[in-house]
Amino acid sequence: MGAMDRRQRLAILSEAATADREHGLPNGSGPAVGITKVRLPGGGSTKIMRVMQTNACSLSCGYCPTFCGGKVKRTALAPDEVATTFMEAYRKRIAQGLFLTSGVPGKPVRAMDRMLSAVEILRRKEGYRGYVHIKLLPGAEPAQVERAARLANRVSINLEAPGDSYVRTLAREKDFSGDLLPKLELAGQLLRDARQNPAPGGITPAGTTTQFVVGAAGERDQEILALVARLERAELLHHAHFSAFQPVAGTPMEGERPAPVMREFRLYQAEHLLRQYGFGFDELPFESDGNLPLDHDPKSAWALRHPDLFPLEIATAPYELLIRVPGVGPKAALTLVSERRRSVIRGLGDLGRIGVDTHRAGYFLALRGRRLAPAPPAHQLRLFPHGQHLPQAAWKTDVPPCAYR
Repeated sequence: MGAMDRRQRLAILSEAATADREHGLPNGSGPAVGITKVRLPGGGSTKIMRVMQTNACSLSCGYCPTFCGGKVKRTALAPDEVATTFMEAYRKRIAQGLFLTSGVPGKPVRAMDRMLSAVEILRRKEGYRGYVHIKLLPGAEPAQVERAARLANRVSINLEAPGDSYVRTLAREKDFSGDLLPKLELAGQLLRDARQNPAPGGITPAGTTTQFVVGAAGERDQEILALVARLERAELLHHAHFSAFQPVAGTPMEGERPAPVMREFRLYQAEHLLRQYGFGFDELPFESDGNLPLDHDPKSAWALRHPDLFPLEIATAPYELLIRVPGVGPKAALTLVSERRRSVIRGLGDLGRIGVDTHRAGYFLALRGRRLAPAPPAHQLRLFPHGQHLPQAAWKTDVPPCAYR
């Protein structure tokens, strides 16, 4: 079989985006490339091209199909091919930003240099000033972290788990406390400093991110969120991603039990409480096993544990308490505070119109001293424990499930 052309290699290296790919290749022919719509924090969306520079890898990550013993078709893109492909898509308005990641074939420093070279071509040769997210590789050097922070808007490195023993369970070559965490903290410091002291004409920093493979190594939610809370308080981390472990066919962890997807969802909700709702880590409602409850969202679980604080009076409760009510988000709380100054809130119908989830919030709110719902919403009865109602079959994929987080 002859050598694959750029289009064929790109299709393999962007395969992880198959579920949400809606656009064709830059030349308008052939299968879709890994372009996905991403929601922006302030509203609206943008389109990001997501691609691995190579899926060749010498690491032993037990959950990943591209691990060193994985039976997948290996290929790569040269730095100029990454830049050319993205610019073709950008000029045709198919993509507005780039997310670049890679496997680690051989020496990580060499693979990291190839990724940085691709971004340097975009910035210096093509004059592209838009959004770039680059993922640091395990084993990258501090100087490469500094280059990445100068070139990219967002820099990430996947911690995978919250401590040394957990990370070694996932991949024996990875070093949590000696490599992964210090690199994330360094990138966080550099992007924090760039945000606080912007250079004229410089790249707009968007902070750092990381990812955890949840449930693969026996870690607890409490350990994950303790680390996330510390990093976010120090402004070293913008936000975290969580991927519920799903065994992949052909990997060393193929026979392990998958983690409930609801656990991933609860971690995201708890992280939002820390980052957007003013909760402290010590307020999160962990169960006795160190994990979050699965049958209640974290805010509801917290509210049910503090009956002395509720119900809140709609007419007088401050914003800082309103956003702690289940079913009331920051936007709805701001609108409520504004609306009650110039109009009369008559009941659940008015609250619903301004964005309050009245089914969840009614029990925790009062209008002129009267609770708006007689009881909290009951959680759904379950015939099976979370995650045990589906067939326990291994997932078949040639691209790391967590490549683009």
